[in-house]
Amino acid sequence: MSDFQKNLEKYAELAVKVGVNVQKGQKLVVNATLDAAELVRLVVKQAYEVGAKDVVVNWNDDTVSRTKYDLAPDETFAEYPEWRAKETEDLASKGAAFMSIISTSPDLLKGVNPERIATYQKAAGKALANYRKMIQSDKVSWTVIAAASPSWAAKVFPNEPAENQVSKLWNAIFKATRVDTENPVEAWKKHDESLHEKVNYLNEKHYAKLHYKAPGTDLTIELPKNHLWVGAGSINEQGNEFMANMPTEEVFTVPFKTGINGTVSSTKPLSYGGNIIDRFSLKFENGKIVDVKAEEGEEILRHLVETDEGSHYLGEVALVPYNSPISRSNILFFNTLFDENASNHLAIGSAYAFCIEGGKKMSSDELKENGLNESITHVDFMIGSEQMDIDGITADGKTEAIFRGGNWAF
Repeated sequence: MSDFQKNLEKYAELAVKVGVNVQKGQKLVVNATLDAAELVRLVVKQAYEVGAKDVVVNWNDDTVSRTKYDLAPDETFAEYPEWRAKETEDLASKGAAFMSIISTSPDLLKGVNPERIATYQKAAGKALANYRKMIQSDKVSWTVIAAASPSWAAKVFPNEPAENQVSKLWNAIFKATRVDTENPVEAWKKHDESLHEKVNYLNEKHYAKLHYKAPGTDLTIELPKNHLWVGAGSINEQGNEFMANMPTEEVFTVPFKTGINGTVSSTKPLSYGGNIIDRFSLKFENGKIVDVKAEEGEEILRHLVETDEGSHYLGEVALVPYNSPISRSNILFFNTLFDENASNHLAIGSAYAFCIEGGKKMSSDELKENGLNESITHVDFMIGSEQMDIDGITADGKTEAIFRGGNWAF
């Protein structure tokens, strides 16, 4: 067996046992592109071996998706299949676990009318709103992992010979997810413990505000009174642990919806809606995005911000040191799953209910009363660099260093 095959099998095992942590008698739903077929087959095998009752695989194909955007009539994009939304919601309500395996080209929809992309994103967001709430309150186990594809690999390694690009991207994925270690499952347990040291410190401090300073960034973010920092592993409604993102290097919480003021600038490209948005800045007043500028993809970004009322506000504040493993690799993945784990980031849109005390059991109205944002979208964008300083401001106005020069200051 080749090293690649061994690593792919270890990766599938990690995704099933640590990512979604499939339980005996549980259903697993896998969403993947055809490029991930080899990995999907191994995931399905692993899931049944640990006792899954059933594995449902939903396939999609980048070429088919692009053809639809190029040739289908406009009204097609205003609809999301009602049966699919109901099926997803039904599976989630009955305790299924969900795994997304992403491998799509960051440039898949380059040149497509931004109106079409925005219309479909909005339709999908509305149709899957209840499922999103279940995900964001840890009702179900879910994970997002990645698989290398030729189009994505060509974007990441344009200077490599074509025949080497995919294997180079696979190696980068294996390294970022600790699959290249002798025992990845054990390595992830240790990683989880390490991130929780930062989580515990920040929860003890319970800062009232964060102040970000960097070139192009001067931003103050108020935090809800009963906010919680979390990181790495989560626990679902049944008490089972899972790892929502693999890789993950972040600790994160929620901002107070109307308590954000100042300007923030991106430090990495954002892959969104099959397009790249790059070198952009957002200005906030009382939490609301009031100005948007981008050197690339500005129209796409404006459409994202205009998705609904909540997409004018933030839903996540995440801290990632500049010296994290993915950042040190010096690889720009053009994929948020990886790039957000190389950089401090924020998220436009909905907030995670589990980032506030008692939030998992709160209604939408109760979450809003506690200052959490609600939206049909949630999009992370990267703002960290080796020049970023972050201060924590206590309730009595005392200022303490959290980040200096892009890394932890404690």
